[in-house]
Amino acid sequence: MSAPSTSCRIDVFWHDGMLDHDTGKGVFDTGMNPGFLEVLEKHPENSDRIRNIVSILRKGPISSYISWHSGSPATIHQLLSFHSQEYVDMLIEADKNGGKKEICCGTFLNPGSFNAALLAAGTTLSAMKYILDGYGELIYALVRPPGHHAQPTQADGYCFFNNAGLAVQLALDSGCKKVLVLDIDVHYGNGTAEGFYRSDKVLTVSLHMNHGSWGPSHPQNGTVDELGEGEGFGYNLNVPLPNGSGDKGYGYAMRELVIPAVEKFEPDMMVLVIGQDSSAFDPNGRQCLTMDGYREIGRMVRRLADKHCGSRLLIVQEGGYHVAYSAYCVHATLEGVLDLPHPLLSDPIAYYPEDETFAVKAIEAIKQFQMKNVPMLKDV
Repeated sequence: MSAPSTSCRIDVFWHDGMLDHDTGKGVFDTGMNPGFLEVLEKHPENSDRIRNIVSILRKGPISSYISWHSGSPATIHQLLSFHSQEYVDMLIEADKNGGKKEICCGTFLNPGSFNAALLAAGTTLSAMKYILDGYGELIYALVRPPGHHAQPTQADGYCFFNNAGLAVQLALDSGCKKVLVLDIDVHYGNGTAEGFYRSDKVLTVSLHMNHGSWGPSHPQNGTVDELGEGEGFGYNLNVPLPNGSGDKGYGYAMRELVIPAVEKFEPDMMVLVIGQDSSAFDPNGRQCLTMDGYREIGRMVRRLADKHCGSRLLIVQEGGYHVAYSAYCVHATLEGVLDLPHPLLSDPIAYYPEDETFAVKAIEAIKQFQMKNVPMLKDV
């Protein structure tokens, strides 16, 4: 049987060394042992979640559509395209001192963590370069630790280096004129937004639960009025969705907010930032997406990439903390990106009831705000 064409296969970039990031055990993500619990749980951002994603892509029904490639670590020079020298030096020094340091709340640098973070950044850069060099179109950077909360000068939310942000900057440096970043992780992609907050060359769109700021490492609120600054005003679009938004709510947001913005922006490169923590069973989110919802988002994004970017699409892994269901949802997302006519894998939860009324009202309010305040959307 002949190999699938580049538009009906996904090239996955991965490296086993990313499993060496040991986030430890404790009470949820605190690393704390209170002394009175019989069983401590693994930190939510643990290697098991990624092992299952790798496994389902190698052994699941989508495996025949997957081609595997090995990533490599980022260089310090590459990191400095997005991050400050002072911040990178701080992490290098912490690693030299043996790690075992909480960089910020819930974000632990242990022995092996720094090298894993370099691999995550470098693997994502390798994936983007593969697209830019014309070797593939649909590319998935399967990486950890995640990156979209990492800002140019600080870590945040389990993230050290902004993998997607580095890839976007590489695309710009390589001649791309306009890059879209669509982030569907349940948490605001604040680090990526911060990195391009003053640029009109990058449209950052984030669909997330309405969680607000969670402290000094995450000062951004993810609210609709955080629109960018200077030349970048109107190029950061936040879609804070009410808790409990599911397949219908996310689908409505895609149709009413995301697609019209992409049509106006007309990107020549797209980056889809995925986190399955927006799923119905995730311990770190309060949204209700199922496999059908992820599949449909993947399908919508693929059609946008086909129309505007010559099918060039980089997918970057972020969160997703239910060890089993996250893998199923990745499988469904990639099915959608492949635009397959029928699902390859059934949903183990079978059915999840949803009332989208509240989500639709919130989305309509966001739409009215954007049409009034975002210059490129005023005549949509």
